[in-house]
Amino acid sequence: MTEVTNSDAGWLSREDMDLARERLPILYVDVVPVRVDDQGTVVAVGLLLRAGEDGQIKRALVSGRVLYHERIRAALLRHIEKDLGPLALPRVPPAPQPFTVAEYFPTPGVTPFHDSRQHAVSLAYVVPVEGDCAPQQDALELTWVTPLEARDPAVLAELMNGQSTLLLQALAHLGV
Repeated sequence: MTEVTNSDAGWLSREDMDLARERLPILYVDVVPVRVDDQGTVVAVGLLLRAGEDGQIKRALVSGRVLYHERIRAALLRHIEKDLGPLALPRVPPAPQPFTVAEYFPTPGVTPFHDSRQHAVSLAYVVPVEGDCAPQQDALELTWVTPLEARDPAVLAELMNGQSTLLLQALAHLGV
């Protein structure tokens, strides 16, 4: 692999990333963005609309890779801004704790989570956002649904790569 320099800011070339994905589990974060009321009760869950690897339009959670030498909190903030915009105003605690760990495998059926590109280990978080959210980069749309609507089988069927399981785990973790 080629050496990463400061100017690369932790990014690998596409060829080096493909090589790493063939040999190593890659660390990711998944984020379930939520809106909470004054008592801290979750009133809405944010779901993105994206074009999947197969070209299908699917729902997704905020998700992305943790860069070399990047703290988890910084990765959470970076991916929330990347997907929800700079005015999302996420409330990420100083020492965030995941509600679960998801293992994405390139082989379907090993776990509920699938990523045809790689074996990825993802730390999953629920993060309240208070600001104005607008889909960014490859996110086509952001939809806020109630926790009850998020459990609807039709909504869950729209989520890609097993993230419906992750969403249900987040709702159970929140007690909603």
